[in-house]
Amino acid sequence: MKRRDVFHVIGGVAAWPLAVSAQQPKNVPRIGFLVTGSLESPEARAILKAFDQGLREYGYIAGQNVILEVRAADLNVERFPVLASELVSLNVDLIVASNSLAARAVQQATSNTPIVVPVMGDPVGDGLVASLARPGGNITGSTFLGPQLVPKRLALLKEALPTASQVAALWHPGAYGERTMNDMVKEAKEAALTLAVHLRLVAVRVPDDLDRAFSAVAAERADALLIFPSPMLFNQRKRIVDLAAEHRLPTMAMGKEFVQLGGLMSYGADIIDFNRRCVAYVDRILKGAKPADLPVEQPTKFELFINLKTAKTFDIEIPAALLARADGVLE
Repeated sequence: MKRRDVFHVIGGVAAWPLAVSAQQPKNVPRIGFLVTGSLESPEARAILKAFDQGLREYGYIAGQNVILEVRAADLNVERFPVLASELVSLNVDLIVASNSLAARAVQQATSNTPIVVPVMGDPVGDGLVASLARPGGNITGSTFLGPQLVPKRLALLKEALPTASQVAALWHPGAYGERTMNDMVKEAKEAALTLAVHLRLVAVRVPDDLDRAFSAVAAERADALLIFPSPMLFNQRKRIVDLAAEHRLPTMAMGKEFVQLGGLMSYGADIIDFNRRCVAYVDRILKGAKPADLPVEQPTKFELFINLKTAKTFDIEIPAALLARADGVLE
């Protein structure tokens, strides 16, 4: 990653002068930050902007009293181990791993450097922490409870589309640990049976699989599409929404960002804002706290977003009771 690229990409966000970190006093803390997408991507920009906002709320100014070393996998999660090792070799004071996949790579690279993970799926199931109350190792952060909310999302989708009987689900098999993925699939299938819905799982392992996946979904004449939580699928949300519109597939996803781009519905916590909130952990660790003693935060607010313009395009009439419960309606 070239330093001048960092200036160009995130200079407008916070003017983080990574190139001059060697000139800073030795006692200035250094933070590594590992993201999934490219630094040019809207998601990476949003994540870094939220993190910078959090830093400022705690009195940190990047490039002045804290130094950031950002590494991006450019949507190639196989690069995580190399990037994680690179950050560890820089002797940073802590590493922010943007999601569970990134956290596993950093966890394998170091057992000493503190790790803060803003967005974890099931941190216990993925083996990142011993328990939510007592993480016990060098990792702490927040869980967005994405995997646990899959049945709820399917129920809301069925409520919006009462006649839907065939629902396809895009899922990324490697998004989380094996136990988490197995539990998520099992709970989704059980919910589908309860709702009298046939659920067809369609695997998407890499972004290039999306066209094939949508062709398979269209061939089976699915009534709607459920998006399983996944950092990779979240990064690909614009493409997913565009393909769903092309195939006239109403979608339910994990974040409002899908709805803002034209998806029909979403239900979940504010994923981007977790990157601002995680600075509370960063601040405490820089002041001497140990990740092992900092409980994993769980969200208390989940938001339902509905895009009425998309509903009208698909000739869908959203029930009034569901609209009344929505936290955000885009018209």
